[in-house]
Amino acid sequence: MTTTVGPTAGPGAPPRPRRSRGARRTAVAWLFLAPFAVVFLVYTAIPTVAALGFSLTDLRGADLRHPFAVDFTGLDNYVRLFQDESFLRDILNTAVFVAVGVPLTMGVGFALAVALNSGIRRLRGVFRTVFFAPVVTNVVAVALIWQYAFNADGTVNNALGAVGLAGPNWLDDPNLAMPVVILLGVWRNFGTAMVLFLAGLQSIPEDVYEAAALDGAGRWRQLRHITLPLLLPTTLMVSVLLTVFYLQVFDEPYLLTNGGPLGSTESMALYTYHQFGAGEFGVSSAASFVMLLLVALVSAVQFRLLRSRS
Repeated sequence: MTTTVGPTAGPGAPPRPRRSRGARRTAVAWLFLAPFAVVFLVYTAIPTVAALGFSLTDLRGADLRHPFAVDFTGLDNYVRLFQDESFLRDILNTAVFVAVGVPLTMGVGFALAVALNSGIRRLRGVFRTVFFAPVVTNVVAVALIWQYAFNADGTVNNALGAVGLAGPNWLDDPNLAMPVVILLGVWRNFGTAMVLFLAGLQSIPEDVYEAAALDGAGRWRQLRHITLPLLLPTTLMVSVLLTVFYLQVFDEPYLLTNGGPLGSTESMALYTYHQFGAGEFGVSSAASFVMLLLVALVSAVQFRLLRSRS
């Protein structure tokens, strides 16, 4: 009895076409990507496109029952934003957050990273945990503590009174509320900068420092001519991350002062939130896209400047 074998069986059969193999691999790849693609579309892509559409209309809270009956206004909301003195003030406030908060956070984080990398020998792991704790601490609980500490009768003024100084009402003074809010931002974020700088420092070979020491280079010259140049990629990453955070700063001014007093601590993100709460959905969407473009522009400038230096 003989058995007939098809053309695809046996050692002499032709190989399967490469197209079928490639299509199968592509299908498997899309199968793995599907969960992320669905989440990205539902929670990022579609809301972003919808917000862009809202920013070009006069959509308000009263229009939610008939969202397709709104009028197309083009760039009127964007023009309105840059004619709003409150929004222009908030842009300046956000610039202050970035200009003061980013260097302070990077400075504190770098100093602690250098200390943990070379100066502190005992209980190094404990200090790392303690310094990183503000990053994972509940911001609402921390804000309540800071409100009490910087109150007129709070801990800070009590400490000043113990040395004969009269403390101000920090959070109710337009000139003093901003430093307190920035200080909270620095306290919350220096741990992230410290961990990233520490990782960068530990990636520098010890042989480089040993060779520099044999050539007579002291600690300051090693820091200036070895550590800082080799840390430029880490510095770029830290500066971009912190700049994005301070450009979108929301928790600190919202929880401490709600943008007050007299709007002195209101950021662009908080302005967007307040406009949304007031039912001005079109204006709020336009403000969010202005903030997005500002973040992208500043990040691109930082990448170009630091890459050219490195």
